[in-house]
Amino acid sequence: MQLYYIDPVFNTVPCQVTLGSEESYHIVKVLRMRTGESINLSDGAGNLYKGQVLNQDFKACSVTLLAVDAEYGKRPFKLHLAVAPTKNIARFEWFLEKATEIGVDEITPLICEHSERVHLRTDRLQKIILAAAKQSIKTYLPTLQEPTKFSDFVTLNHNSSSRFIAYVEEKQPVHLKAAYLDGDCTILIGPEGDFSKKEMDIAASNQFKPVSLGPARLRTETAAVVACHVINLLNEK
Repeated sequence: MQLYYIDPVFNTVPCQVTLGSEESYHIVKVLRMRTGESINLSDGAGNLYKGQVLNQDFKACSVTLLAVDAEYGKRPFKLHLAVAPTKNIARFEWFLEKATEIGVDEITPLICEHSERVHLRTDRLQKIILAAAKQSIKTYLPTLQEPTKFSDFVTLNHNSSSRFIAYVEEKQPVHLKAAYLDGDCTILIGPEGDFSKKEMDIAASNQFKPVSLGPARLRTETAAVVACHVINLLNEK
C-alpha cells in the first residue's frame, strides 16, 4: 500500500483536497496515476483516508476523500525519545528513520554538556521522518521538537508515567525491559561522551530512573533505536 500525506482535513467525508507539489509530482509523474484511480492518504493524526484521483495536475493534484478509518494503527502508549544529536549527522538521521519505522510519537534533540553538535536543520530532518512514515505506513506522524537543553527538558512537566535515562557505568543499572511496566514513556539518550554527573543528578531529582540497554557500549543512535524497539516490543499483544 502506498501512503500519501495531506494537511489536516476539517470537512466531513466525502470532500475534496489538493495535495502539495511534491506529493502531486510523485503521484502524477512518477507513479503515473490516472483520474479515477484509488489512493490512500493520511493527515498524520491517525486518519487513513480512501480517496480517488480527480485530475493529473503534477503541481496540485486534487483528490476526493471517500471514506476515513480513524485512529488507524493507534497504539496504547506514547513514546518520547530525547536524544543527543551525533557529531556525524548521518547517524542521527539514521536513528530518526529507524525509530519512525519502529514506532515513536515524539523526538527531542537533546543538547547536553558533552554534546558535539548543537545545530540542526530541522526542515531536512522533518523530510526524513515523513519519508520513513510513508514507507512504514504510519498514519501518526512523529513530532520533532526543536533542540532543547538537557536541564530545560528534564524539568518540564512530563506526562509520561515512566521516565528513564540510559546510562553507562561499571555497575549496570536495571535493564530497560525490566524497569518499564506499561503506559507512556520518556527516555533520555546521551551523546558520545555520555551524560555528565551533574546531568545524572538533575535527572534523578526529576524522577528519571537510570536504566541499562545491555552490557555492550552502544553508539548514541544505536542506543536510541534499541530503546525504541524494547518499548514497542514490550507493548506488543
